[in-house]
Amino acid sequence: MMTAGLGIVRRRTSERSAQHAVLAVSSLLFAASTTLTIVWGASMSAMAAMPMPGDWTMSMAWMRMPEQTWAGAAASLLGMWIVMMVAMMLPSLVPILLRYREALTSAAETRPGLLTGLVGMGYFCLWTLFGMVALPLGFALAEAEMQYPALSRAVPTALGVIVLIAGTCQFTAWKAHHLACCRDLAIAAFGRGGGQADAGTAWRHGMRLGLHCSCCSAGLTAILLVMGVMDLRVMAVVTTAITAERLAPAGERVARAIGVMVVGAGMLLLARAAGLQ
Repeated sequence: MMTAGLGIVRRRTSERSAQHAVLAVSSLLFAASTTLTIVWGASMSAMAAMPMPGDWTMSMAWMRMPEQTWAGAAASLLGMWIVMMVAMMLPSLVPILLRYREALTSAAETRPGLLTGLVGMGYFCLWTLFGMVALPLGFALAEAEMQYPALSRAVPTALGVIVLIAGTCQFTAWKAHHLACCRDLAIAAFGRGGGQADAGTAWRHGMRLGLHCSCCSAGLTAILLVMGVMDLRVMAVVTTAITAERLAPAGERVARAIGVMVVGAGMLLLARAAGLQ
């Protein structure tokens, strides 16, 4: 009896130590990525935005520096994007990683730290792929807006429409499905593997989780892209919204409450574009 009790105590102590290790590594990554994001965001804010036809300004994040190619500008912004996604998504990812590691430990997996790390890497690899698709489109659109004044004048209305659509998405079954997957997928892939885990399954699990979370956050991420990809205030608001709807006990209700506020913001932007404010 005493031996069994000591074994339980040791196992619980080991699990707490493992959780502390995950939290320590995550805290360091979060601090480093947040610091870099703030530095980059402040440097962008220090540069004067370009006034555009239609009474709006274009962020310097979408412009090339002197002597810089479009490929170089896109690569630079992609690097910023990766760091920014780590800072924004890590708070909602850490609880999932902790549950995943706990599942591995309970199944006597000998490499829980490595496999948990691979889940995180797969997750952010998916967000990197998301950026590799979205950012070149943003650069192409910015170039078109600078060349065609008529397109530029339509931007304020387009921003309102995008924000309104993003808010409406918060009420859809599609959103609810992907939000549930983000909240509940922590142990699912490991369980489907019949208690077996390896580097490949951990990586694919992270990619799958990243896919669900990027779909879940598509509307809020679109707001970030169109309202200020390196605007620290917009980033803070979007990060808070994403974290709240994933971690709050009533996630769907939080998502709908966020949707109400986003729809209101979209209507305000449309009213302003129409000259009603």
